[in-house]
Amino acid sequence: MNQTRPTPLVTTTDASNTRTLHLGAAPAHPLSLPMIQAISAALDAAANDPDTNVVILSGKGHIFCAGHDLKEIARNRTNPDHGEAFLTELFTACADMMQTLATFPKPTIAMVDGIATAAGLQMMASCDMAIVSERASFCLPGVNNGGFCTTPAVGVSRSIGRKHLMELLLSGEAKDADWAMNAGLVNRVCSSETLTQEVQAFAATLANRNAAPISAGKTAVLTQLDMALDQAYAHATPVMVSHFMDAGRLAAEAKSKFKG
Repeated sequence: MNQTRPTPLVTTTDASNTRTLHLGAAPAHPLSLPMIQAISAALDAAANDPDTNVVILSGKGHIFCAGHDLKEIARNRTNPDHGEAFLTELFTACADMMQTLATFPKPTIAMVDGIATAAGLQMMASCDMAIVSERASFCLPGVNNGGFCTTPAVGVSRSIGRKHLMELLLSGEAKDADWAMNAGLVNRVCSSETLTQEVQAFAATLANRNAAPISAGKTAVLTQLDMALDQAYAHATPVMVSHFMDAGRLAAEAKSKFKG
């Protein structure tokens, strides 16, 4: 008897030392607990793959990611604790995944051609960069549903200032790509037709650079952000020295001198 295999929640493609993580469960690509676990596993695999220098996160279609799976949450509301144990597991797993993404040792790019809302916006903001189409929109809608987007705000607050953050949180309104660009939430806005091409071209440029100093440098820069100025320089200085002692850089310098 033939059985239909379940569609993977995350699929990957590799090209030019770049790995694209494609979110499944279209059209909304919701962050169910299995989806969060699948993203976490895919990130771990990409981090440990020596041939992957850049990661692109993509939710294809008119919804990049609609946030948590409200149907999944509703099913657990019938539990004796009204779903509290499940919600604790869900949001803890999500926080772990977001932290993995925010501290990922390789450059990460969110490619957004539609709606990024609630935890979906949190995930986009947790990437190093976001390149979006002109039809993309962004929302923290918790107040519209009797709640508040508290954990999504953790990720988004690392990308934008307090006034813009509070506008998203308190209004619950969707904001367009121009607003997001002005707020510093995204890096580039392009047409929907050219989005994939532009993201892949930019990723290929990053992927062809010396990976080891980028990884060490990115980690050091993120670490020093919460340090006092003197501690930040003390932390960053030996890492800077290591960049100049990197074998790839030394080899490139030797080759350049030889050609000259």
